[in-house]
Parts: sequence; structure tokens; C-alpha cells
Amino acid sequence: MTTAARRETTRPALSLVFPVYDEERTIGQVIESAIETGQELFDDFEVVVVDDGSRDGTPGIIDRWSQRDSRVRVVRHPRNTGYGAALRSGLRGASGELVFFSDADLQFDLNELGVLLAHSDDFDIVAGYRSPRRDPLPRRLIAKTWGMIVRVLFGLRVYDIDCAFKVFRRSILDAIPIHSIGAFVNTEILVRASSLGASIRQVPVSHRRRLHGTSTGAHPRVLIRAVLELSKLYRDLRKRQPTQRS
Repeated sequence: MTTAARRETTRPALSLVFPVYDEERTIGQVIESAIETGQELFDDFEVVVVDDGSRDGTPGIIDRWSQRDSRVRVVRHPRNTGYGAALRSGLRGASGELVFFSDADLQFDLNELGVLLAHSDDFDIVAGYRSPRRDPLPRRLIAKTWGMIVRVLFGLRVYDIDCAFKVFRRSILDAIPIHSIGAFVNTEILVRASSLGASIRQVPVSHRRRLHGTSTGAHPRVLIRAVLELSKLYRDLRKRQPTQRS
């Protein structure tokens, strides 16, 4: 899958990014799977793990993997700063020509990354959508409502905005700022990229129920922060629009 353009650069062909917070029960399996998947897809790749101030055994597990395999890189936050901040650090720290990210909770099958990469030569972003989505009904309803709001405000027609299974071209990530520190980060990235004319391909991916840990995506505090960040992004993009003359 390596193109001539990629061979001319010292960048790895692919970065696999995982923001992590207190995932000691899953992170080792995730890193192992990421390495196996990367080896099947490219000769040169890296795995970037962002430890967002974990308080359990996660840091030690990550360190052991990075010492064992030089393709595993660690980005460490001294304290927990939020999912968006961790993802931003990972995306900014990744050096691949293609950058993939996912969560470290084993809800996705990394073997399906190849399905996304099959479209990466033709689209700037390849976004997975959970089919079917295995989350509880309240979370699915919140996600559906959120998607409708984003569509009305920004015209973004994406089935599953917050699905943590996406591939980006390096040029797109370099072209957009990322300010969100919370769950809004997926929306911000897609909206900003779309506003620059980025092409998006949507692909169904498998989804499993979370077996370990607790998701905070539907917590009221998280939702309130997302709404505030949504309002800020809307105002920001409105300011950047050229004045319409009658």
C-alpha cells in the first residue's frame, strides 16, 4: 500500500494513536494488536500511546512495551487533562503520512483498519461508523440528537461523529487547529476539516460493548462542556466566513 510519495519521505507510512486513561486491563492487548495490525499493513509504522495521567498500572505497561519495541512511542501527561487534550497530543505527536486513532477499551477490532485504508488514497478522512452500535440506548439517543444539531449548525452529514475509528491524511491534520480538551474533539476536527473542503468517506465498522472501565461520554459535565465548545466553534467559524454582499 506504500506509494512513491510516501517512500520519498522519512515519515512512517502510518501512525496508530491511542489516548489512554486508567486502562491497565486492556492497554497491553491493544498495543499488541496495534503492532500486529501495523506489520500486516506497512513496512514502516508507529504506535503512539498517550497516557493522560493514569493512576493505575497503565504507565508501567506502556513503558514495558516501549522498551520492548522501538515502534511504540509514549506521550505522557503529568495529570489527567481530558480525552480531547489526550487525542490532540497524540495526533500532534504522530509523524505518519496517514494517522489513525482509536480508543484503548477494546470496543473496536483493529483488523478492520485495512477497510478504512482501502479508501485513504481517494479521501482526506476515512471515518468509521459503528454498525450496529452496542452502547446503551440513552447514549445512542444522545449521539443521534448531537448529530442532528451538528448537521443543522454546520451542514456536516456524518452518521457517527464520535466513532473513535478514523484515518486522516497528514496534510489535513496539519491544516486545522484543535482546541477541544473534552468529548467535543471529534466534532471539532470533522467540522474544521469539512470547512476547508476535506473529503470524507464513511465506512461501517464492528463495535463491541465495553467490558472494563467506565465511559464518561454521557456524564452531564461532559455534555455541558461539549455544548459550550460547540457554541465557541460556531462563533469562530462564523467570524471567518466572508461577508455576504447583497
